[in-house]
Amino acid sequence: MTASDATILNPNDRIGILGGGQLGRMLAMAAIRLGLRPVILCPDENCPAAITADQHIIADYEDEAGLATLAAAANVVTYEFENVPAASVACLTRLGARVAPGATPLSIAQDRLKEKEFVRSLGGKTPEFYAVDSLEDLRAGLAVTGTPAILKTRRLGYDGKGQTRIGTDTDNLDRTWDAAINHAWAEVGARPSILEALVPFQCEISVIAARGVAPDATGPAPIAMYDPPKNDHRNGILWRSTVPAPVPLAVINDAKAMTHTMLEALDYVGVVGVEFFVLADNTLMINEFAPRVHNSGHWTEAACTISQFEQHIRAVAGWPLGDTTRHSDARMENLIGDEVTAWQNHLATPNVLVNLYGKQQIRPGRKMGHVTMVSA
Repeated sequence: MTASDATILNPNDRIGILGGGQLGRMLAMAAIRLGLRPVILCPDENCPAAITADQHIIADYEDEAGLATLAAAANVVTYEFENVPAASVACLTRLGARVAPGATPLSIAQDRLKEKEFVRSLGGKTPEFYAVDSLEDLRAGLAVTGTPAILKTRRLGYDGKGQTRIGTDTDNLDRTWDAAINHAWAEVGARPSILEALVPFQCEISVIAARGVAPDATGPAPIAMYDPPKNDHRNGILWRSTVPAPVPLAVINDAKAMTHTMLEALDYVGVVGVEFFVLADNTLMINEFAPRVHNSGHWTEAACTISQFEQHIRAVAGWPLGDTTRHSDARMENLIGDEVTAWQNHLATPNVLVNLYGKQQIRPGRKMGHVTMVSA
């Protein structure tokens, strides 16, 4: 689905969601409030989104019968995470389903090398990088990126998974240099990867933006952006997002301008999250982008009239985008692992919105919910 071939949905139409995690759950809740009926495809019978679904198709993401059921049931299909198999989107398209944001941004975001090349093709800056398909490539790449560097799998990594650092204080100092390289290659599973220079940035910010559908074939598609938050991580996982970000307005404007360029280049429909490193001289490098609603945009449900989840539903439904004005300052914190056991304390705290995902098993490093503190 692109801006040029969209059909406007009506209340009581059905919106398909590939994926049943917390993002699918929050998208479905927003759709329900707008009078739409969510159809979830997820192999997990007890996934977080199951309770919100008008229909839950319990099938693997590449199960053609399940995808056919989804295509027949939904007026439009979207996805909640970028690791949905590209083949699933291709299958839905063959079956006549409209999919937003579509196959192109998904295929780019799924491959870190393609992602970096795409950003640079638009004039954006990224850390130095090198494609790695072998130990010999890794050695050659380190001559380009220098150290410290980070080796990441090209596909399927998230929240610090599928990556390892080389030449940092966290390395085992008893290893020889060759042993350290061999260890890093083994850590990523000896599979196609990308080597990136570690960038000494002063902070990370992200732009949560939406591109909708043009009201007519000749007009421009509307674009709306939220205030960028400053993001802090722990153990490779987003821990906290704070708005407003403590960066100059010129930096914010540059980040929004680059995001605008990316949305137009992709003929994008829906919400996107673009992560930027802010360097010491207030220039920007793009870390990555996610073709979906984004963890660093969760604060919008407490500090804006229109959350990122409603904005995404509006965009893929062909409806007008909502106002992104922030009415409060906010700090969102993820509840990771057993941090969720303090949920009652958060409920008892004034000006805190609590969102628990309904996951049945607590595991270290697993996002179990989030809280957002707001202030005038």
